[in-house]
Amino acid sequence: SKLARNRKMSAGRSIAEGLALVRAKVAALAKEVGSNPRLVAVSKIMPVEVVMEAYKENQRHFGENYVQELCEKAPQMPSDIKWHFIGNLQSNKAKNLVKEVPNLFVVESVDSVKIANALDKACVSAGRTELLNVMVQVNTSKEESKSGCEASEATTIASHITTDCKRLKLVGLMTIGKLGDPNPEPYFKQLAAVRQEVEAALKLPANSLDLSMGMSGDYELAIRMGSTNVRVGSTIFGARPKKDATPASGGGAAAAGGGVVKFEGGAMSWVGGWQGAAAITALATVTLALLAARRA
Repeated sequence: SKLARNRKMSAGRSIAEGLALVRAKVAALAKEVGSNPRLVAVSKIMPVEVVMEAYKENQRHFGENYVQELCEKAPQMPSDIKWHFIGNLQSNKAKNLVKEVPNLFVVESVDSVKIANALDKACVSAGRTELLNVMVQVNTSKEESKSGCEASEATTIASHITTDCKRLKLVGLMTIGKLGDPNPEPYFKQLAAVRQEVEAALKLPANSLDLSMGMSGDYELAIRMGSTNVRVGSTIFGARPKKDATPASGGGAAAAGGGVVKFEGGAMSWVGGWQGAAAITALATVTLALLAARRA
């Protein structure tokens, strides 16, 4: 649409310009360190017409965080897209994810044997003939609120995938790092160390597994530290639609993750939109807004 074509990021760049800037930096760093990192454009919460602007610039790897959103987007977009699922995955959503997204390239957020088993069964149920690539997500920052297994558990999960999950293919390890930490280096170092342990235990060639680490704020450092898969969103697409709300005393509504949180007479309700993490985030945001309003 004309709106999407003319959409400008917060810094005044178009999506095409933002993507070109990131690609140039990735290419320069790749040359510097002698690697070939993959750029994943994180398109969560962005509408299809906006994501298509990056597709038209020959971007094919896209990352999504929410199962329902990805299941809705994928059928509306070209089948040669390679979708990366990078969000928290519940085992009961695995079947739908695999069934509805035949061009699912990789699930980067496998953090338990249970999730691996669910994805393996989902591939059989969906009749998927191609092996599904998976990564083990490691919680390197040890935050309780963050998904990912303990570093000490990674080898066990990786071994289970390679030994017992016949429809899955272990391709790497992923981490997020602590949000807002100005020095993500320790998290990147730990993921690299975990890769060494996993490769040694599974008798894999050194550095054969991908390291998925680095986002908009730190992907350059991540590449210098060995990342082979960077997940960049806001630097390409601009700021995502805000999930905050400023309720009027008599009522109101706040858009959040494709749905709407309505509040009337002090009561809140979720109307439509994506489930799971998006809904929880929206309700939490509105709750904080209401508390702030009452204190004012």
